[in-house]
Amino acid sequence: MTNPVGRPRIEIDVEELKRLCRLNCTMEEIAAFFGCDKKTIERRYADEVDFQQAIDQGRGLGKLSVRRKQMQIMDEQNSATMAIWLGKQLLGQRDHQDITTDNNPISINIINPNG
Repeated sequence: MTNPVGRPRIEIDVEELKRLCRLNCTMEEIAAFFGCDKKTIERRYADEVDFQQAIDQGRGLGKLSVRRKQMQIMDEQNSATMAIWLGKQLLGQRDHQDITTDNNPISINIINPNG
């Protein structure tokens, strides 16, 4: 039995949803694509397991694709910059400098605001 009150249910193709999430689309962008309100997407993500799995899987595949491309750039272009950045992101490596003044060591951690 259908509910006579309220708007009709928006049909969302789960495969199309995964493709959008591979592009790391926001909930707002997904809603715009399917012609519905952002709250509809958020509610279905919270309430429907298959919907949540489609979004999570799509976003995971999107991250994997970015990581693959970064590794390819590091390898093919012999990019030291990319290798350092990936080391910081994946291995937890950080820049560390020790400065001594008046015989008192000062430790400074440099945090890259772009990374």
